[in-house]
Amino acid sequence: MYEGAIQDLIDELGRLPGIGPKSAQRIAFHIIQSERVDVSRLADVLRTVKERVKFCTTCGNISEEELCRICRDPRRENSTICVVEESKDVMAIEKTREFRGTYHVLGGAISPIDGVGPENLRIRELMVRLGDTNIQEVIIATDPNLEGEATASYLIRQIKPLGIKVSRLASGLPVGGDLEYADEVTLGRAFEGRRTIE
Repeated sequence: MYEGAIQDLIDELGRLPGIGPKSAQRIAFHIIQSERVDVSRLADVLRTVKERVKFCTTCGNISEEELCRICRDPRRENSTICVVEESKDVMAIEKTREFRGTYHVLGGAISPIDGVGPENLRIRELMVRLGDTNIQEVIIATDPNLEGEATASYLIRQIKPLGIKVSRLASGLPVGGDLEYADEVTLGRAFEGRRTIE
């Protein structure tokens, strides 16, 4: 244990996802040894992100404007919505260049153990969007893990009665993995081989 500002920095860095105690300590010491101008630039970028970045009012993706660039793009197919857990999943899918529809970002997945239920996600907003008669297909692209599967099952039960085609990404994605770590080829094949849920 260090004291004062050093330990405070290590503790704050350790609260970031994917950063364990050793990594937090390494990053803290890197910051301490960095030039003041570099640290100031990092602090400025962090402040700017918190001030400017918000969530798209239509799909929930991150954006610096009211609508994200995908929702503003008139070339996108508005009849298909791909439902993902997080904004990072949108970017993973966009890299494949296989999908030309729009997205809906839930803001997480159903996880009772973490106290996250359907009411904590942007499911209500999705159902409002599905009230648009133009929507012909909803592709559920939640992570292929326990929470993602639970979320997909819940969404299927909500959407099927609306008479809208519901599909799920096909095999090719590893069970227990995250979309953001899948390579473009695997994710592209998963999109091509998606199946309709009866």
